[in-house]
Amino acid sequence: MLLRQLEYLVALTGTGHFAKAAEQCFVSQPTLSEGIRKLETELGVPLVRRGRRFEGLTAEGEQVVLWARRMLADRDAMQSGLAALREGLSGELRLGAVPTAVGAVALLTQPFCAANPHTTVNVQADLQGDDIVRRLRAFELHGAVSYHSRNLDLPFVPLYRERYVVLTQEDPDRSAQEISWAEAAALPLCLLHPRMLGRRVLDDVFAELSLSVAPRVETDSIASLIAHVRTGQWSSIIPHTWLHVFGIPAGMEAVPLHGPRRSARIGLLLPPRDPLSVMEQALADLARASRMHTVLDVLPG
Repeated sequence: MLLRQLEYLVALTGTGHFAKAAEQCFVSQPTLSEGIRKLETELGVPLVRRGRRFEGLTAEGEQVVLWARRMLADRDAMQSGLAALREGLSGELRLGAVPTAVGAVALLTQPFCAANPHTTVNVQADLQGDDIVRRLRAFELHGAVSYHSRNLDLPFVPLYRERYVVLTQEDPDRSAQEISWAEAAALPLCLLHPRMLGRRVLDDVFAELSLSVAPRVETDSIASLIAHVRTGQWSSIIPHTWLHVFGIPAGMEAVPLHGPRRSARIGLLLPPRDPLSVMEQALADLARASRMHTVLDVLPG
């Protein structure tokens, strides 16, 4: 078995097309097809369902791809580790994030780049939770800033607790320093889309309090929420971390929520392997040393 044959299979799975997979691997289509056939012969099982075109993997093929990704990732980690011993850490850090945590990512990438001047960073923002888990399990990401879940068996480094504020139009007559969830539910709201983890956190609180909420506008972007509030027609409930990115726009105010107070645990998720690659370990060490919460817990203004 050659690692090259495993690369062919992984590329075919990713592209879903023999010609595109061959192009990605810089070989001809017959060379790729023959390499996969030799892999099937050596393993003694069919891996690919073939018709006039690629029709997917067999059950055995699905399992082999999982192992293949792990083996190729370990190969890459070994090469990176040896290179780091000679020249220091280099290469591209691939970091994912859910939309609600994007505003905090720079607090990781800035010190990482400062400590590792020969590296570059590729931040893949606006990923949904399921996408993050899939990409980490496929070793396509070195880490991701996301919500903590007890149902996940991925390594997790805590970073901060996400809290929530109502971003709304400034009201000179407002005397209260906080707003209740019931009062927030009665506002003309724009919120994240229900499929997003950040929205599910809010929906759980509303359900716990037996409150119904019917936002007129839903989006998959925190920036879009803020843009809608800026029009003067809407209010929104946003993570407090985004105030550190945009500040509190003129004419608006950020009012903390109470009754009950709720927060969600945000941290760095890592790929499911031990030991981690040198890139992943460097990122994890930095996250553990980070005191991100001390910066984010103070609300601007």
